[in-house]
Amino acid sequence: MLRKTCHQSNEKYRQTKTEISFFNDVRIHCIEQAGGSMHAKDIINLFGGQTTLANALGKSQSTVSYWAKAGVIPAKWQEPILNLAREKGLELSAGDFVASNRIALATQKRNGGNELVLKMPSKVAGKQSHLDLGIQKQVEIDGIGMGVLSDGTPFLTGRGLARLCGVFHNAIQGIGEEWVQEVSLPRVSKIRDILASHGHSVDMPYIEVEQRSGTFFAYPDNVCLAVLEYYSFDAGPNVKEEAKKNYRLLAGGALRDFIYTQVGYDPTNALPEKWKYFHDRVSLTYNALPKGTFGVFKEIADMIVTLGQAGLHIDETFVPDISVGIHWSKHWGNIEGDTRYGARRKYEHNYPDYFPQAVSNPQEPWCYPEEALGEFRRWFRETYIAGGRFQNYIESKVKERKLPISFAQLAIAAYQQ
Repeated sequence: MLRKTCHQSNEKYRQTKTEISFFNDVRIHCIEQAGGSMHAKDIINLFGGQTTLANALGKSQSTVSYWAKAGVIPAKWQEPILNLAREKGLELSAGDFVASNRIALATQKRNGGNELVLKMPSKVAGKQSHLDLGIQKQVEIDGIGMGVLSDGTPFLTGRGLARLCGVFHNAIQGIGEEWVQEVSLPRVSKIRDILASHGHSVDMPYIEVEQRSGTFFAYPDNVCLAVLEYYSFDAGPNVKEEAKKNYRLLAGGALRDFIYTQVGYDPTNALPEKWKYFHDRVSLTYNALPKGTFGVFKEIADMIVTLGQAGLHIDETFVPDISVGIHWSKHWGNIEGDTRYGARRKYEHNYPDYFPQAVSNPQEPWCYPEEALGEFRRWFRETYIAGGRFQNYIESKVKERKLPISFAQLAIAAYQQ
């Protein structure tokens, strides 16, 4: 009965000549019911589950969990997974990814996604180039996520770009999936043409940023404007009034200026030299801590700022968080912190390349449950500062000739005020 119903539906909707219609949804539904293809979850389970596959690929479990939830394994990871399958002697082919992605796209469309094109890629895309960038600043304004990468590139999140264009998030995701096809679909061709008209050419519409929580997709401002222009004028029946309104406001350099203003970023890098070291360390630790935890470096930032405002030159020889971390760790053991507040954890912390400590990057200091934040602040104020341990740290650096005596005197005086 199911196959007969599918056949009747196919015949009916072929006659309508609708480009992407219910015909595709029914056909994919038939494939699902007949068991003729693999879902992303099936591919993941073939390797023993999310954690096993994530470890084999050097990814976080949350990233693979997202693939399972979305039903789509990104093109850049299909080749590594195929290679892994060959190594393990598992039966997996490029066609399994194609069928998996088509089913996922059809499911999204049935659930309310718009303008998803169900077309089989001509081949599995090769590994895309990766830019080793981090997120310097990020905010969300009226539901539009935005930020600046460590190289100064302003960006929107996929959901932020979707909101700006007045479309569903999966429409923006679909652009990325279509971008890697050998024969560009009309939507991608037009967006590429718009980019070219402004002197831009990109390998992918987004920049992948590796975070502890998984891969983050940042859509740079030039791509965002091209997509916004497409949905304002060139998307046919999918032209959006919301996109037109926002394009009028943000065309030219206005989007870039808007993002810089909203996140508080200075594109001229007019940063006093004395703040450069501290600024660069903060940039590298952004979003590094697991949710629900705190780290020593961020918690003592006010002390470093206080010293900088007092005129001290903060450089690679002044790293008080190491001293604070050692003493706090001892205190944590003395109060049986794991029992009282929950277990502490390791996280990845990196120093700027020009710091001598960078030779052993990535560092793995402890981070602590947020429930212990009050205890840390009390200990830091009453024991580390008032108890003389900060002064001892400064004086030890003077003895090691890593700090001048004048610095030590200023530092101690500044924090005793």
